[in-house]
Amino acid sequence: MPRTDPQARERIVAGVADMISRRGLSATSIREMAKHANAPLGSTYHYFPEGKQQLATEAVRYAGETVARRLREDLQAGPVAGLRSFLALWRKIVIGTDFHAGCPVLAVSIEEPPTDEIPGPVVAAAEVFAEWESLLAASLREHGAEDRQAAQLATLIVAAVEGTVAMCRAKRSIEPLDHTAEQLQALVDGAIKR
Repeated sequence: MPRTDPQARERIVAGVADMISRRGLSATSIREMAKHANAPLGSTYHYFPEGKQQLATEAVRYAGETVARRLREDLQAGPVAGLRSFLALWRKIVIGTDFHAGCPVLAVSIEEPPTDEIPGPVVAAAEVFAEWESLLAASLREHGAEDRQAAQLATLIVAAVEGTVAMCRAKRSIEPLDHTAEQLQALVDGAIKR
């Protein structure tokens, strides 16, 4: 039985998050996930005994926390800095993968679940989106936005950026992100300069 190696486990999770961001969840098997993560299938089952759904859930949480960590850091300088960082992150991902990767959180959210029950990856995606919204809304409130407006604007930012990333991939163009960035910045500026 393989020993527990937190770095190997994290590499598998990161690799699977990348694969989901490119191909979605339904189109991949655990064997393909292990291969994409350069991990032996046996080790993958050792770390994730519940299989594909467990691994995908952890990959979504990993991707979500990676973005949340960056948001927490950049929102310390205010909501405009946080928004710019959020947009820059997705710009880097979309351009850096030549429009092949998007957001693994969105990818699992839009796929048809295999059963009537809400699968773990979808539950994790909802939690991730809520965390991103919460971080953005708190920063907006701290900088003068009203409570309701801050919450709604945070939802709009997350929804707009996630949708725009999908548009960029489809159009093979960064232009949708540029348009969205300009309008979101204007909305944030308006909300905090009251």
